[in-house]
Amino acid sequence: QVQLVESGGGLVQAGISLRLSCAASGIGFSVHSMGWYRQAPGKQRDLVADVDSGGSTNYADSVKGRFTISRDNAKNTVYLQMNSLKPEDTAVYYCRARGDYEWGKYDAWGQGTQVTVSS
Repeated sequence: QVQLVESGGGLVQAGISLRLSCAASGIGFSVHSMGWYRQAPGKQRDLVADVDSGGSTNYADSVKGRFTISRDNAKNTVYLQMNSLKPEDTAVYYCRARGDYEWGKYDAWGQGTQVTVSS
């Protein structure tokens, strides 16, 4: 199995920055894509940003220019630098990783980390 451990959430004021981290661990696995999703109360879980093994990134329109996703392939870790945070960024942020392991393909999710932005 592949497990994801997230860190870095918290309560901040609008305009402040936060950085989320997510590390993947397991035995005999490779990671193709890693990304961040978020889910606000009463809403669906939506993509925030993702990055593939080649470094190509994809962002939600609402975070372009404010958030930056990066990845350390050697550590199987993905980061989300969130700048100029807004109250509407408040949500539970989930890490996702997809790739291959000994028994085939996997699609793993982290437990989620709360980000709350006050006005």
